[in-house]
Amino acid sequence: MARTAVQKKLHLARAYFSRHPVWCSWQVNYRCNFRCQFCRYWVDPMGDQPELSVTDFETGSRKLAELGALLISLAGGEPLIRPDIVDIVAAVAESHFPFITTNGWFSTPALAHDLFAAGLWGISVSIDYADAGRHDRRRGVPGAYERALACIEDFAAARKFKWQRVNWMAVLLDDNLDDVEALIRMAADRDAYFMLQPYGLRKTGATRFLHADDGTVSRRLLHLRRKYPNFLSTPYFLARFDAALNGGVSGCRAGRGFFSIDSTGDIGVCVEERARPVANLYRDTAQQIVQRLRRDLFPRTCRQCWYNCRGETEALYDPVGVVQSLPTLFFDRGRPPVASDL
Repeated sequence: MARTAVQKKLHLARAYFSRHPVWCSWQVNYRCNFRCQFCRYWVDPMGDQPELSVTDFETGSRKLAELGALLISLAGGEPLIRPDIVDIVAAVAESHFPFITTNGWFSTPALAHDLFAAGLWGISVSIDYADAGRHDRRRGVPGAYERALACIEDFAAARKFKWQRVNWMAVLLDDNLDDVEALIRMAADRDAYFMLQPYGLRKTGATRFLHADDGTVSRRLLHLRRKYPNFLSTPYFLARFDAALNGGVSGCRAGRGFFSIDSTGDIGVCVEERARPVANLYRDTAQQIVQRLRRDLFPRTCRQCWYNCRGETEALYDPVGVVQSLPTLFFDRGRPPVASDL
């Protein structure tokens, strides 16, 4: 029987206090129709790997539920490529909080309605610039910007419950910091929240996408966070952008607070460690998975990312950060204010 929203929140708290991970990035595929300059998944040979069936997601979701409820990011590749994505969301939503990160290309009003009706907790749509030309060039597909805007509007109109969130997600690159305020306001115009994360060096190894930080990025972002109620990224996360852009943030909790499942069921301590799995969702028990994630002896010295899956999760292990995160995780914030109210 499916858990209610309240029951899932209590089970999420149970996972946290049991020292189990609370965030899982579950790759539904590695296929993508975009050709983003700052991502290599579209040329990754893993894109040819088999993909899990809906039955596999049902079985895996039930096993993960033994640990408590999880925040599960159904990602790719591009997850909306899969024609069975609604059934995948329904399988995960029985016990967990599923959300999707998408480029928006395959969105339709009907799909948005069906995904929210299936129990989708939230969706993040990737748009990095305030104008179509730059976004389309970085994403490698003409029309990407307009399709992403339409996707945000589709999902904002299709919300079934107040707790379902629509997020405008941007990657901080070498040339778009000055766009951030305009992006926040554009998100509010479309009844959406705004979130931001820095480009991760491990994604391609290319340094040209890194913002040239002068030590004021966090201060600027925190100012915008105070100014705009629809800027959803937590202060804990934003306060460490300068460190992330200047040598990285230490103390990674990969495997402890969060982990990754690839498109075949192999489990790694993070999405960038998929080539070095420590367990398998279908061959190992839930307790064996947790034990292997905990005892993995790979040193947590990597500083090459400050993704949301890392930074927003690690906020929960900091006294100030957990207080700042509670309104986002456990309370229904409702729809963000429209731009005219900002």
